[in-house]
Amino acid sequence: MRAAQRPLSPGWVAPSVRARHMLARRLGRDQSRALAGSASLQHALGVLSGSAYGRSVRRGMDLSSAQRAIGETALWHVRVLAGWMPPQEIDLVRTLAGWFELANVEDRLSYLAGGPLSTSFMLVGLAAAGARLTSALSVAEIREALKGSPWGDPGAEDPAAIRLALRLAWARRALASVEEAREWALGAVALLLARELLLAGRSPEELAALRPPVPGTAWMRSQSVDALRRALPPDCGWTLAGLTEPDAIWLGEASWWRRVEQDAERLARNPQMGRSTVIGAVVLLGVDASRVAAALESASRGGGRMAIEAFEHIA
Repeated sequence: MRAAQRPLSPGWVAPSVRARHMLARRLGRDQSRALAGSASLQHALGVLSGSAYGRSVRRGMDLSSAQRAIGETALWHVRVLAGWMPPQEIDLVRTLAGWFELANVEDRLSYLAGGPLSTSFMLVGLAAAGARLTSALSVAEIREALKGSPWGDPGAEDPAAIRLALRLAWARRALASVEEAREWALGAVALLLARELLLAGRSPEELAALRPPVPGTAWMRSQSVDALRRALPPDCGWTLAGLTEPDAIWLGEASWWRRVEQDAERLARNPQMGRSTVIGAVVLLGVDASRVAAALESASRGGGRMAIEAFEHIA
């Protein structure tokens, strides 16, 4: 990944220093692995209550509530960091934090389909589509709210199509405003195309209508993982390298997470603090939260050898 070299302006000093302070409070891989080996979920929650996640995580929570609280903690830290940003650069963090708004849309779609009502992630100034999404009373209202936002019109009112359209829209937003995330976004699109084409059986024409940010149409004729990789440019198909069967796509997803973490570490530790430091920090906060959530799932299974091995495959 090629990170642009930019001179450090005074407006980036405070958020860069704050970002590195936040990174020092991550749980990290080793502590997360130890957490995954906890004998019970409640024991793991007791450990987390003394960490940076203790702001929202507490004993007595079930797994789903605890994982949600981990996400809320990560979002809180990102919001605090955004408060130190130069006002004209807030859209950078807004784009990176798009996952939380995407999660809010998916929760609302689930609720409208008869699922439980979930508490929305509070994005405040980081929301791209505003409060209309979290109070929508129909799928049509969700689509209308998205139309007038940076997410754009998902093109349908089918919940599955909306979920897919939002992921592709997020990739396009990242490509447009976060050049440092280019290969992350393109690699994620390749995995998404592989999963939808080769596992879900979605038609190439339906996928093409959602405007995946990849060149050409050769990918539409791909009937294997290797064919799809060869039909995509290297900065997109890298996540599919070495995969031979669609059932192995999850290995590409694990590889994607590792690459993103390594790149983000380099950005965050760049001696020339500034934009790259903030981008790396926001991404690493998300990676840490994802890993800790996975560790809790392992702990909920008793933290035995098999649970830890499963954790290590994905984290």
